[in-house]
Amino acid sequence: MKFHMPLPAILACTALSLVSCVSTKDHNDAVALAKHYQTKLHEAEERLTAMEGENAKLKKAIAQSDVTSLSEAGYGDIDARLSDLQARIDGLGRPLNDIERFDVEGGYVLMVQDKILFDSGSAELSTEGKAAIAKIADEIASQAHGRIWVRGHTDTDPVSKPSTRQKFPHGNLQLSAMRAVEVAAALSGTDKVKSRDIVVAGFGQYDPLRKNDSADNKRMNRRVEIFVADSDKSAAPEANK
Repeated sequence: MKFHMPLPAILACTALSLVSCVSTKDHNDAVALAKHYQTKLHEAEERLTAMEGENAKLKKAIAQSDVTSLSEAGYGDIDARLSDLQARIDGLGRPLNDIERFDVEGGYVLMVQDKILFDSGSAELSTEGKAAIAKIADEIASQAHGRIWVRGHTDTDPVSKPSTRQKFPHGNLQLSAMRAVEVAAALSGTDKVKSRDIVVAGFGQYDPLRKNDSADNKRMNRRVEIFVADSDKSAAPEANK
């Protein structure tokens, strides 16, 4: 006796078989594609790691070259050049102006009180501060010069406000460094001073002019010093294009 499978059942089996075949093919294709992109991702990660390594080497080489060139150019003894500022200030016989200029060996230093640059606990230049830095940039650009050192200083009062501590978790040292960075950026932002000529440093409370034992002394210690080195005559045309 012959057994006859109903037509609907035959169609159902055929459809199931096709679905199974298509699903297997799609699965295999998806796996192959995933492996392809996984390989590409791995290759990209290897290239990125190699590039990061090369970048780190370049940064180290540039830093070493810069330190060497500064040492050879005589910029390694700036602290010694500024060591007599205390005596020079005492010899003024008057309170410091908001901006004071002192001629020192190998250049000059502009001492800027923080009150005209920043609000308390802030590293953002005020409107008055931006105007002051613009005038300083004009003065610097008015004659040939060499390297420019921007040095930030604070008093010994700790960073205490929660919002300020959040911005500067490393305290006065970080605050002074960020203030120096902002001044340097404002100087170069005028297009009158080249950013490549500027070096930035933050000293926090560790290089005071006076003992931090009075409001007036603390005010003097909160400052930004801009040391402008004399021009290297042989390099002046290139440095001040």
